[in-house]
Amino acid sequence: MEIERKYLIKTLPENLEQYPLRVLEQGYLCTTPVVRIRKDNDKYELTYKSGGLMARQEYNLPLTADAYEHLRLKIDGRIISKKRYMLPLREYTIELDIFEGDLEPLIMAEVEFESEAEAHAFVPPTWFDKDVTQDKRYHNSNLSKGITPL
Repeated sequence: MEIERKYLIKTLPENLEQYPLRVLEQGYLCTTPVVRIRKDNDKYELTYKSGGLMARQEYNLPLTADAYEHLRLKIDGRIISKKRYMLPLREYTIELDIFEGDLEPLIMAEVEFESEAEAHAFVPPTWFDKDVTQDKRYHNSNLSKGITPL
């Protein structure tokens, strides 16, 4: 079960370069249910996600680079490219996504939780902006369709 909240970002934190960076490229073979392929640095995977906004089932399967490239030709919509910084915050990790290409200047943060109660109790840092967890336009699967909510 994946339980996460998503936020737009007001201002980037200082010294961002000190945090671990992942370079992501992802595309969607299907959006209902979500079937995604992703290149995460040098790791490749196929992901299935059930319906839902804050909480949903998620299954990840490894792919080879060749399988990823084969499936990449079959995606619907746009490829999403982003840089993901991993920032510690108390017992959490903030996944800070800086989108590239035609999704620039979109910047979002995701925080994952062990339970829905924990997610509802979360107090975001001051540099976070609007909570967009319940706004479907900010799901990557919808962003891949050409929807740009900014």
